[in-house]
Amino acid sequence: MVSIEGGGGQNQQKLNMYAAGCAIVASMISIIFGYDTGVMSGAMIFIKDELKIHDTEVEILAGILNICALFGSLLAGRTSDYIGRRYTIFAASIIFMLGSVLMGYAPNYGVLMTGRCIAGIGVGFALMIAPVYSAEVSSPSYRGFLTCLPELGISIGVLLGYISNVAFGGLSLKLGWRIMLGIAAIPSLALAFGILKMPESPRWLVMQGRLGEAKKILRRVSNSEEEAETRLRDIKEVAGIDVNCNDDFVKPDPLKKTHGEGVWKELIIRPTPAVRWILIAAVGIHFFEHAVGIEAVILYSPRIFKKAGIVGKEKLLRASVGVGLTKFVFVFISTFLVDRVGRRRLLLVSTAGIIAALAVLGTCLTIVEHHHGGQLVWALSLCIISTYTFVAFFNIGLAPVTWVYSSEIFPLKLRAQGYSIGVAVNRLMNATISMSFISLYEAITIGGAFFLFAGIAVLAWFFFYFLFPETKGRSLEDIEELFSKGISGRAEAVKSDM
Repeated sequence: MVSIEGGGGQNQQKLNMYAAGCAIVASMISIIFGYDTGVMSGAMIFIKDELKIHDTEVEILAGILNICALFGSLLAGRTSDYIGRRYTIFAASIIFMLGSVLMGYAPNYGVLMTGRCIAGIGVGFALMIAPVYSAEVSSPSYRGFLTCLPELGISIGVLLGYISNVAFGGLSLKLGWRIMLGIAAIPSLALAFGILKMPESPRWLVMQGRLGEAKKILRRVSNSEEEAETRLRDIKEVAGIDVNCNDDFVKPDPLKKTHGEGVWKELIIRPTPAVRWILIAAVGIHFFEHAVGIEAVILYSPRIFKKAGIVGKEKLLRASVGVGLTKFVFVFISTFLVDRVGRRRLLLVSTAGIIAALAVLGTCLTIVEHHHGGQLVWALSLCIISTYTFVAFFNIGLAPVTWVYSSEIFPLKLRAQGYSIGVAVNRLMNATISMSFISLYEAITIGGAFFLFAGIAVLAWFFFYFLFPETKGRSLEDIEELFSKGISGRAEAVKSDM
């Protein structure tokens, strides 16, 4: 199979603005999810005061969204294979809007939890479908950049959530946190209508035999007629359709499953060696993304800064805004690096920086916790700096590469549901950290918790080093070959990329 990188000329190196517009609209759902994550960090302070809930209920409130997102992501994989990528984003927007309305209304803890659960299902849909849609409309030259946009959207949303905490924190206790949570319903509704103006994924259309529609869309998301034809030919070959067929519609072979039937068997029960390694890589990177403890910082940064010595709600919320700003800046930078530097290099540098930052943060928090005199200004400063450094290194590599890499490595037929397994693991680990961090640091100290995360990050670095070949510049249809060579073959590919 011929990668389109080799034959499209200089024109293919240009960013196609229509494809970029499609990816930006799809990524709007990620902004809404990021907002909900960021705003909950500060809203929990006010919710705890009004509803008089204890720490265990706070942990459950923080983590239940991700438990529900786990099921939402698994459901979204099959849904997107059946109704298409575009309508799955529409469904995610409506579900999240309903959850936001309930959270904004919530007269008690039970209703708040119900709204959070419904929003969680919408989050699961969003996290699964936005990167897949972006990857499938993109050309190899800019696929990394466009597939990074959902992660950039999350960082923008987190920052807006932190700003919302400060903006609405001065309102009455009863009104402030409800506005923080309920206002997300407005952009959700707007996105639901906006996504209907976007085209369907051409790769999904080919799987349904709708070649004429796919060809028209590929012409719009490609920079030349030649590129569009090459991409269509590669997709048809992978889909098992004659590459010389020029019909607008081909009736799908009844023996071939085009709506996701039988995919779980090929992924889990009887995978080929290549698919097995792809699944291990996808599950592994999603596991480690949250196992290194980023959610502890995003959700509980006010508690961490309080432990470091910062006092007062306003100061704690302002310090948390710095976390959101750092996240946004470095994800923004990474979108321009992922297609130039490559996925693998960013991943390894990012993880190494995470290890160092977590070690410093754990050391400083341990010193502060065992110091019984006045405030240690140097230790407090180092805690803040190392927290921001952790967030910076995480978002320059591990955060965006997780979504880019896992959305592009699965074969076409297995992509949506295979990717949904990775997202489910991602949400499970997110929920595990969200719902256990307070209990964890009470058991082994807050410094000990970050030392534990640093140890996990060391394991992650070796996992990435030995199992992850570079995918930069390769067509989606070519990537499976990288994983068909076994560990020794991938090691050779790694050497050739260095």
